[in-house]
Amino acid sequence: NKVCVCVFSVRGSDGTSLLSGPPHCEDPLRSRWFTFSRDGTLFGWCNGRNVSVVKSSDGSLVSTFDLPKTTLMDFSPLNNILVTWQPYSKGPDSPQSEPNLQLWDLANARLIKALYQKKADSCRSLVADTIANKLHMQKVSDFALSPGGQPSKVAVYVPGSKGAPSFVRLYQYPVLGGPTAALANKSFFKADRVSLQWNKKASAVLVTASTEVDKTGASYYGEQTLHYIAVNGETALVQLSKNGPIYDVAWSPYSAEFCVVYGFMPAKATIFNLKCDPVFDFGTGPRNAAYYSPQGHILVLAGFGNLRGQMEVWDVKKYKQVSKPQAPDATHFSWCPDGEHVVTATCSPRLRVCNGYKIWHYTGSVLHKWDVADGSELWEVLWQPFPEGIFTERTVKYQAAPSELGSTQAAPTQAYRPPALRHLPATPSAKLHEEEPPQSMRPGVSGEKSLSKTALKNQRKREAKKAAKQVKV
Repeated sequence: NKVCVCVFSVRGSDGTSLLSGPPHCEDPLRSRWFTFSRDGTLFGWCNGRNVSVVKSSDGSLVSTFDLPKTTLMDFSPLNNILVTWQPYSKGPDSPQSEPNLQLWDLANARLIKALYQKKADSCRSLVADTIANKLHMQKVSDFALSPGGQPSKVAVYVPGSKGAPSFVRLYQYPVLGGPTAALANKSFFKADRVSLQWNKKASAVLVTASTEVDKTGASYYGEQTLHYIAVNGETALVQLSKNGPIYDVAWSPYSAEFCVVYGFMPAKATIFNLKCDPVFDFGTGPRNAAYYSPQGHILVLAGFGNLRGQMEVWDVKKYKQVSKPQAPDATHFSWCPDGEHVVTATCSPRLRVCNGYKIWHYTGSVLHKWDVADGSELWEVLWQPFPEGIFTERTVKYQAAPSELGSTQAAPTQAYRPPALRHLPATPSAKLHEEEPPQSMRPGVSGEKSLSKTALKNQRKREAKKAAKQVKV
C-alpha cells in the first residue's frame, strides 16, 4: 500500500516552513503569500524579494521570479502557469507604469501575458490572447464558475433595481446567448449582496442573499435568505425553522445534501437534501460554522470568533456524535486531506496574542501543539492538497486516539447559581434560551414529521416577534 504523508505549511513572522515532509524551505524573510498547486505537487511563496516555486516532494527549485512587490499568487489547474499579482498604484505622482497582473510559463519562466488589474478579488479567471465567447448581460455584480472539469457552468448574479427583483441565472459554456440559453433562473427580493456556492458535481448552486438592514428590527446584522438553484431548472427557497442570521452553509462532498447553521444564538444546524427537505436537525448550540470532511463521512459543527471554540464532531451516516473538543480563541479550522485530522490555529492579525496551532484527531485527541515564541506572530497555516481518491474513507472511530497531550472534551455546562443557593436542592427555573435536542426529520422516524412550509412560516413569525421583544428590552 502506498503511504502518503501530508505536508503542513506554516507562515509567520519567523519565516515560512514546510513541515512533516521531505522539503526544507526555510525562508528567512517574511512571506507575503504562499500557496500549493491544486494537486499539491508544487509549492510557491513570495517574500518581498522574489517569487519561488519548488516541488513539494523534495523541495527542489522549479522556477524563481524577480517580483519583489508580489502579494498574491496562484497556479493554473494544470500546473503549467503561475499567476502573480502586485498592488495597483496610480496617481499624479506615481502612475502605474507596468501591468500588475502577470501570467508566467513555469517550464521556462517566460512571461505569457501581462494585464492591468486594480482589485485582487476580481481576478478569478485567466485571460488568453483571444476571447472565445462572451456572456452579454447588464449590471452583473458577481459570478461563480463551476468546479471540476467540462462542461463548465457559471452562475451570474444581477442585483435588483427600481422595484425589480434580483436574480441568479445558470449557464453552460459555450451556450451563453439567446432567450433559452439559461439552464435555470431564480429571482428574489431582499438582496444587497449574495454568496454563490456550487456543489462538487456542479449540479446545483446555493445562493445566500443578504441585506444590510433587517426591517423587522429583529437583528443588527441585516437579514439573510437561502435559495437553491439546480442546473435541471429546479429552484426553491430553503425554509429555515428558526429566525435569525445564516452563519454558514456547507455542501457535502457527495453533493447530495448540505448543512446550514442559522438562527439567533443558540444556533440551529440542519442537513437538507436536494429537495430542500430537512433530513436531520442537530438541535441548538453555540456554533457558527460547519465543516465536512473531504470524504464527506464526518461533519464538524463549531463556534469560533466570539464563541468559545466548541466543536461537535458527528458521524453523518449514523447521525451520532463522536466527540466534543474545544479550541478557545481559534481563528482557523481546516481538514487534512486524509479525513482523519484537523488543524485549529490562532493567527495574527485576528488575534495578536497566544498565536499557535494544534493538530487533532477527529476523536478529540490533540496530537501536536506548537506555540509561537514571545514577540513572534503566526499568520497562516495550510495543508498540502492531494488529488481526489488518494485518501479513501475509513470507518469512523468513537474511542479517542492515543495521545501524550490528551484531549479537551467540553465539560457539561450548568446554569449559574448564587453562592447562597448552592447548598439547596436545584429547582426548575426559566431559561433565557430554549435548548433543542438533535432529532431526525425524516417522516416516520421516531414519530417525527418534517414541518410543512406553512407551519415553518408561522414558526418563524413567532420567533421574529419573540426576538423583536428581546431587542426592545
